[in-house]
Parts: sequence; structure tokens; C-alpha cells
Amino acid sequence: MVKAKYQNVLDLGEKLKIQNGDVKEENGKLKIWGTANTQYQKDLLWDEIKKSGGENPQDIEADIKVADKNAYAYHTVEKGESLSKISKKYYGDPMQYNKIFEANRNILDNPDVIHPGQELEIPNK
Repeated sequence: MVKAKYQNVLDLGEKLKIQNGDVKEENGKLKIWGTANTQYQKDLLWDEIKKSGGENPQDIEADIKVADKNAYAYHTVEKGESLSKISKKYYGDPMQYNKIFEANRNILDNPDVIHPGQELEIPNK
């Protein structure tokens, strides 16, 4: 029963390709674990958990590890995006764009010029 409540979390885990993931239901509590590729993916999972169970859910235990701690996330630039738009997505603040620019100086010369297909490192918050 509790598994159905958190099905959105399990579906997201599959979509994100969580490694070594597993789910177990014991005594009315759902236990999930696995390894997300980045901290951003882990944060997405926790956001989904909170959507279903509230800010401090008592019916789920999640042990989500992070494989790559070198960056918060990686982002492939899509047509029409800017560093400020990407910054808003990951940090909630478009003015943090310079942080992304500085982390990607090896492929970017100007914070106002990015191209579709570029793979950007989104540095840790």
C-alpha cells in the first residue's frame, strides 16, 4: 500500500537510472536505496518523496548515495537556453550564471554565447 503512494519516486528512480537500487516494504514502511549519478538527481528524488509524503515523511526510509561528487549536475545545452536560464533550473537563481561560466571556461569564452549540444558542468552549490 505504501509502495503505491511513492510510485512516482520509484518511476523517477528508473528514469534517472539509479544504480544498485532496490525497494523493500516492511511493517508499513517503504525502504529504498541506490546511487544517483549526481547530487542534483538525489535532490530530485527527495523532492518527489516530499511531494508524496510531506516535508518529514514517516513511512519511508531512503538511503540515496551520490556517485559523482565533482559536480552538482551535468547539463546538455538545448536550443534557446542561456546560462541564466540554466542557473535558474539548478540553483533557483538566474544570477548564479557566472558560477556555471567559470566552471566551464575550458569550453566557453563568453557567458552570453553557448551552443546546443555543449555539455556543461554545473558546479556544486
